[in-house]
Amino acid sequence: MNTNTPSSTANHEQRISSASGWAFLALNLFSYLAVVALIIGAAVAKVPLLAILGVLLLLTAILMSCGFFTLQPNEAAVLILFGTYKGTVRTSGFYWVNPFMKRQKVSLRSRNLNGDKLKVNDKNGNPIEIAAVVVWRVRDTAQAVFDVDQYEHYVAVQSESAVRHLASGYAYDGEDEDMTLRSSTDAVSDALAVELQKRLEKAGVEVEEARLTHLAYAPEIAQAMLRRQQAEAVIAARTKIVQGAVDMVEMALDELEKKGVVDLDTERKASMISNLLVVLCGENEVTPVVNTGTLYS
Repeated sequence: MNTNTPSSTANHEQRISSASGWAFLALNLFSYLAVVALIIGAAVAKVPLLAILGVLLLLTAILMSCGFFTLQPNEAAVLILFGTYKGTVRTSGFYWVNPFMKRQKVSLRSRNLNGDKLKVNDKNGNPIEIAAVVVWRVRDTAQAVFDVDQYEHYVAVQSESAVRHLASGYAYDGEDEDMTLRSSTDAVSDALAVELQKRLEKAGVEVEEARLTHLAYAPEIAQAMLRRQQAEAVIAARTKIVQGAVDMVEMALDELEKKGVVDLDTERKASMISNLLVVLCGENEVTPVVNTGTLYS
């Protein structure tokens, strides 16, 4: 059994120029006028040969009329003759080609692909919702037409696959992660653009930009993750308050000792530190108690 299977080869665009349509339009109009003259001449002179020539010329003129086409700016036409690729016309204008040649127009304009919200698992296995917008355009018309089937659908499918793969490679958020989906949006978008370009290269498509448009936890864990984020915020705030309070207490003791305002023993220092920390770290206002006796009473 022959195990060698033919492999598809990449096509490459060949830019060509086509004949101006204006000259052939004048020739085509002259042909129609000649048809009218031959038919009238055949009727007047009663010469059947002139009528036959008129009919043949009419069929030729009609066939010639099928060869005209126009191109707008940022539009190309892929020319195919009996299954053979003949080239691509990229310059805008009015043209004429062989009427038997198939003309497939391809837009060269930049296009937006606004992806749907996808539910995937991030690097840590948390379900998240993610969506992206991709700006792309056709770079090689031959690859777009011949190397993939329906290049627009190909772009949509590969974009969704790239977004899913990207989301699984990064954590949604986390202090231990160098780069996350939420904190490193620009870097993640650049990585998405690079991966998309690799996937769409065979379709002759150039990725101009790729950006995340939606990023959130899935609804089933959103509340739990919100409580976790709130707890982390409270812990961070408390840590900052305690650090500031300790610094203020240390500064107060140093100033009192430096200026010799009062001489405190270890027990009184501990009591003072405790009271200051309660005042500085407490959420509610503290009611002071005035000691009218001695320091040790």
